[in-house]
Parts: sequence; C-alpha cells; structure tokens
Amino acid sequence: MTDQTIAPPKEQVEPSRPMGPIVATGVSADEYMERYAAHFYEWVRGFVIKMSPVALKHDSLDDYVRDLLKAYFSFNPIGRVIGAPFVMRLDSTHSRREPDLQVILKTNPGELTETYMHGPADICIEIVSAESVARDYGEKFEEYEAGGVREYWILDPIRSQTHFYRLDENGIYRLILPDAEGNYRTPLLPQFVLHVPTLWEDTLPDLVAIVEAVRAMLSP
Repeated sequence: MTDQTIAPPKEQVEPSRPMGPIVATGVSADEYMERYAAHFYEWVRGFVIKMSPVALKHDSLDDYVRDLLKAYFSFNPIGRVIGAPFVMRLDSTHSRREPDLQVILKTNPGELTETYMHGPADICIEIVSAESVARDYGEKFEEYEAGGVREYWILDPIRSQTHFYRLDENGIYRLILPDAEGNYRTPLLPQFVLHVPTLWEDTLPDLVAIVEAVRAMLSP
C-alpha cells in the first residue's frame, strides 16, 4: 500500500465532539504526520486536535491491558499491540487517530509502517477519561465502524463499565457481552480471556501475575 498525500477537504467540517482543543485548521495529512503526530495530537478532516493528559487510573489500566496483550502475543505470536502515540490512518474517514491501544494481527491486510498503521487495526481500545467521553462513545465509534476496525473496546474507569463492539457481516458494530463470570473472549485472539472485574480493582495485577494468567489461559 503506497503512501499518498491527502489534503484536507475543501469544505472542512469541524469535529462535533472534540476531545481537546483544536490547535490548527486546514492542515494536510502530511503536515500532521511531520509536525503533530508524535506529540499526542489527532487529525480529522484538516483539524488538529490536542489530546488531554491522562489520569493515573487511565495510565495504570492502559499498562495492564497492554502488558496482558503483550504477554499473550509472546506465547501466541499472531500479532502485536501498539500504544499511543501511534497513528492509525483511515483514509475513508479522512482521519488520523491515535487509539490508546491498537491490536494488529499478522493477517491484517493493511500496512504497518514505522510511524503509522495504514488501514484499520483489528482491535482498537480506548480508555475513557473525563475529557474523552463524548469522543470515545461518539465520533471514534462512528469512525472505527466506518473505517472497518473489526472490534472496538471501550474501557470506562469512570463508570466501571466496558463495551465490546464487533463488526457484523454488514459492517455494523454489535455489542458483545462478557459471560456470566465477567470474561470477554474474541475469535480474533484464540484462548485469550479478559476478566472484566479485574479492570476495576484498586491494585491491578503485576507483570509476574499477568504472565502466569496468560500461561493458564493458553494451557491445553
């Protein structure tokens, strides 16, 4: 997949639910990648949006889920997880987003470059903060669905809630619930188990506990 310069649309429509302040307008995708992408900004239809600083709970949850996925891929190397700031380029929605976490499988038809993912990640994970509620539940939901992100996980520590969306055969997100024990499973990650109640514990499992948990979930 070759890189192509994309200018902002001639008629720019301001994002309806900005997560942070709009710091520039009329910016091309190339200029965004050169000047803004590495510094926690996103690009939507020519607008550059400054991302808000994360809270401690957000950071801890991000670390835990990322370490859990990294451990899983260490034992089952079918893909990788990448954290922000790393751009996901969705040409169909004229946006450059930096999901908190992106899961990219080796079977993904897009192109993973040194600086961005060209095409939809297989799974995008957003951890909600007070400043990002409207964006994570609204605009990003719409963009990830339209852009073909196969699963979208919203982890909301403010409300101690999770929302797992999966594209159906018509390209529409359907809400998938954890099982009665609070375990979420996805066909994209065979044998992987995310125990939702653990996400809301005051002290999250450390790396040793994470590795032991992954060994257990992958054992025959």
